[in-house]
Amino acid sequence: MSTTGVLPFVRGIDFTNNDFSDEKFPKNIKHMSGVQWLKLDRTGMDTIPDEMGKLVKLEHLSMKNNQLEKLFGQLSELGCLRSLNVRRNKLKSHAIPSDLFELEELTTLDLSHNRLKEVPEGLEKAKALLVLNLSNNQIESIPPSLFINLTDLLFLDLSNNKLETLPPQTRRLSNLQTLILNDNPLELFQLRQLPSLQSLVCLQMRNTQRTINNFPASLDSLSNLQELDLSQNALSKVPSALYNLANLKRLNLNDNVLEEISPLIENLTNLETLNLSRNKLTALPTTLCKLQELRRLYVNDNLLNFEGIPSSIGKLSALEVFSASNNELEMVPEGLCRGCGSLKKLNLSSNKLITLPEAIHLLTDMEQLDLRNNPDLVMPPKPIEAQRGDGLAYYNIDFSLQTQLRLAGANVPPQVQGAANSGKDPIARKLRLRRGARNDSSDNQDSAKILKGMQDIAKEKNNGLGFGEEKVENLKPKRWDETLEKPPVDYSEIFEEEDGQYPGLTVWEIENFLPNKIEEAAHGKFYEGDCYIVLKTSHDDSGQLSWEIYFWIGTKATLDKRACSAIHAVNLRNYLGARCRTIREEQGDESDEFLALFDTDVTYIEGGRTPTGFYTIENAVYIVRLYRVHDAGPNIHLEPVPVSYKSLDPGYVFLLDTGLNIFVWYGTRSKNTLKSKARFTAEKINKHERKNKAEIYQEYQKQESLDFWRALGFADGQGPQDEDAEHLNQSHVDPEFVPVPPRLYQIQLGMGYLELPQVELPGGGANKTLTHTILASKNVYILDCYLDLFVWFGKKSTRLVRAAAIKLSQELFSMIDRPDYAMITRVQEGTETQVFKSKFTGWEEIIAVDFTRTAQSVARTGADLTQWAKQQQTKADLAALFMPRQPAMTPMEAAQLAEDWNYDLDVMEPFVLENKKFVRLPEEELGVFYTGECYVFLCRYCLPVDDDEDADGDEDEADSSAAANGGHEGSSTAGKMKQLDPVATPAEEIQCVVYFWQGREAGNMGWLTFTFTLQKKFKSMFGEELEVVRIHQQQENLKFMSHFKGKFVIKNGRRKERLRTPEGKLPVEFYHLRSNGSALCTRLIQIKPEASVLNSAFCYILFVPFETDDDSESGIVYVWMGSKTTGEESRLIQEIAEDMFNNPWVSLQVRYIVSVLSLVH
Repeated sequence: MSTTGVLPFVRGIDFTNNDFSDEKFPKNIKHMSGVQWLKLDRTGMDTIPDEMGKLVKLEHLSMKNNQLEKLFGQLSELGCLRSLNVRRNKLKSHAIPSDLFELEELTTLDLSHNRLKEVPEGLEKAKALLVLNLSNNQIESIPPSLFINLTDLLFLDLSNNKLETLPPQTRRLSNLQTLILNDNPLELFQLRQLPSLQSLVCLQMRNTQRTINNFPASLDSLSNLQELDLSQNALSKVPSALYNLANLKRLNLNDNVLEEISPLIENLTNLETLNLSRNKLTALPTTLCKLQELRRLYVNDNLLNFEGIPSSIGKLSALEVFSASNNELEMVPEGLCRGCGSLKKLNLSSNKLITLPEAIHLLTDMEQLDLRNNPDLVMPPKPIEAQRGDGLAYYNIDFSLQTQLRLAGANVPPQVQGAANSGKDPIARKLRLRRGARNDSSDNQDSAKILKGMQDIAKEKNNGLGFGEEKVENLKPKRWDETLEKPPVDYSEIFEEEDGQYPGLTVWEIENFLPNKIEEAAHGKFYEGDCYIVLKTSHDDSGQLSWEIYFWIGTKATLDKRACSAIHAVNLRNYLGARCRTIREEQGDESDEFLALFDTDVTYIEGGRTPTGFYTIENAVYIVRLYRVHDAGPNIHLEPVPVSYKSLDPGYVFLLDTGLNIFVWYGTRSKNTLKSKARFTAEKINKHERKNKAEIYQEYQKQESLDFWRALGFADGQGPQDEDAEHLNQSHVDPEFVPVPPRLYQIQLGMGYLELPQVELPGGGANKTLTHTILASKNVYILDCYLDLFVWFGKKSTRLVRAAAIKLSQELFSMIDRPDYAMITRVQEGTETQVFKSKFTGWEEIIAVDFTRTAQSVARTGADLTQWAKQQQTKADLAALFMPRQPAMTPMEAAQLAEDWNYDLDVMEPFVLENKKFVRLPEEELGVFYTGECYVFLCRYCLPVDDDEDADGDEDEADSSAAANGGHEGSSTAGKMKQLDPVATPAEEIQCVVYFWQGREAGNMGWLTFTFTLQKKFKSMFGEELEVVRIHQQQENLKFMSHFKGKFVIKNGRRKERLRTPEGKLPVEFYHLRSNGSALCTRLIQIKPEASVLNSAFCYILFVPFETDDDSESGIVYVWMGSKTTGEESRLIQEIAEDMFNNPWVSLQVRYIVSVLSLVH
């Protein structure tokens, strides 16, 4: 018997995706005497249980996707049954009792996707049937008696059977609106009964072997027909009768052998969808462009070329989808892009497109553009205004003259404002042409109405004012309450939108610091320990809403309830924008106005219904749970298992939660990813649920602690011994294990009934995902995961729904056979447990955080730099665009700067990333950079300071020296840094700068390695004042460049990887000496060896290696100096060549003329 007494009030329940196979059907269902609808889809049932006969009020029954082989049982006793859906089972004709069709209320019957070979016996007795679905069976004939009695049918589906004809009695179905005959061998059938079906709205005859000869000639008599499907037939032309169906909206003629479409198609003025795909069409009629209602046009897989598309297709202003893939289109008419402004999907894939009209860029509503498999396609250039990098949207700068004058503090003259709009805008003109006449009529009407309204207002104003009368301005100061402004507070989480919008009485009770609306039946019944807010809404004399707000305080109410009732009464006034006062009412001393609000006398109830919002001191009770961790994509699945050592498996990670102790057990063969995810989950449980009071222990198999075994029931803490210990080394978990899919129910409460439908998840088929956005604060949900059943209470859910959810969860838990370690968990919105969150996809949004940033940077901008950047306003001084360019730095100035910076440089220590750690760079490689490497340079500068800063300099010097001496002597890096700490003179300030250089082809792993290893060592040695500068290739600053004295070489590839040609030979290396704006920016960069890049204003180095068996660097080096280069550049290029290729096996030659062109081809 039902333990809660709530089952008789259940009106409907959805058991989809539960396992009711092998007689697991819940016995308690027989107590649902009031149930009216029941869903048992995909439950594995093979028979009709006896308990179904007790559901005498059942009206709608669905048992789709099961293993039913017969319907004998209790279904015939359900006298109120109206709809029966048993599709996708294993039913045969003789397995369906004939007395089932004698039910007088049966109106809907679905027997599709079964094993029927003939129409079930007695089906003609179901005279009340409105919907009959017999599709996807093996029925060969329809008995003539069937349609004699079923004259009220509205929907008939006979598709995917073996029917060769229909009985003459079909013409008796005068009320039929939908007839589906798809995939039947009706070649010899003339369908002469169709003209009698005058109510027919939808007719589908796909793959029914229709030809011109057997097509019903009188089809045009079906004046109500709106949808016609004749696809997959053998029609050589469109039957003439079709052109007379004036009300037709959807016409499907794909997969025929059509060669042309008659111009008479213009008669189908209401046509919205036309499918002509997979035919033999070479052209579309011009009259097609007269179908102003056409929204979707499909002409895929035909023989259409540019001439076959009407040039006037732009007249189809309502067209949203145009699909013409797999044709022979070289171009599409410009009108398609100009006139079809509503176009959303354009499919032109697998054609011979050369280009597209420029107006393609003006289709602002376009959602999908498919141009695949058009190898010769060249997209037209975008208009200048639409190109990337133009306007406010890209630069975040308003370049208009008005704005720039305003920013400069000048007055904007009116002629400037008018001139801004005086010029012609060709893009705007194209947009107007593209819109066509779609909105002209409506715009003109709207404009006329506005002008007429303005004229009427002006006349009334003139008539109201007498001659010489002037409107006197009200100089009376505003009242104090008129000057008050509504505070910028969001009350949407406290009150609902309909509160105070309709006349009547609304009452809230204070619960956990927040107002909770109570039912109308509880109005006037106040608990002595509670506080309430009462709102009276009415209409004043002018018809406007007016409000009266009271807050009632019980004599025994706690302090938090008293305060919150007053606070939220004011919040309610602000939310409504009311001008009234909030009136305080105390128990036993209520005003007459307050008592008059209720129809009956006010009743006081002893005690309090809602608890106080303050914390109560009580010892929390924790239930010991053991979870097995499974991978579930980006998340993990926590599968509850018995709390026993026998549940442990060496191939998995287990999480043992005992409350204040959380153990993470790692099997010897468990995955590392699951280890880290399980540890992270334990951290979140401790942080969000245990307030960081729990201890987390990592237990490795065969190294478990005593506390771990005690938590599993071993009092001595020694764990299993002998044979039991061997059990831990054996895998017993099914490798094909799949978690039970969770089922989400929503509690729906009505007047005297309860319903438990399942929530429809987003996605389709196997892609359905459970997301937390489904949960609404007004509702209460039950999440059934078989071993865990969660009851989720929304913040705005009512008290009765919560109470009903608790009872229903208990009934649902006991209905299904579950193991002893299964349990019910109640979850409040905002305080969800981590196990509950793990059942949902993407509950906790992960923000990309750069862990290399400092704490000060994160505190200033936040963790998400992208969001911070969007909130910033770009400040730009456009005057700099009109300033004369700064003169280039002279060679003497560059030399002086380099000399000063190098004079301040005391020591520079170079490092390079090698095998995931930084090692010292060989001295001969200093100044040579590879594009695939990362380098670190530790520079120490001795800067002169004033006399008054000598004392501070000494202290800094001492701190730096002490930090350096306190480093780890065993560290190779620290040992090499000892030479950086000579005792500086008192008149010098020590500054340490670390330059991190990253090549273009190097990944970010080098930067992360430096941040978490070498940078920490440097900071421990030199303190927090260490400056770190990150430099990318060819973005180096002048000070860094000056330390290499012009010999800054950038090579392609990596240090220890010799590049080779596809033939396996050493490649020719070609270098270009260039400087940008200053001699300090001189770089020798390796480029592609091509003669076309030689320029008389630059110098080049060409290295041609010899073809030898070993990898010796032997060859010829050519130094090419242009005729217009300076003497300094010529000297520098020869020095670099000598230093780079200083080898007895290398021959150096200097050329001043183009004599090596054949070598660089």
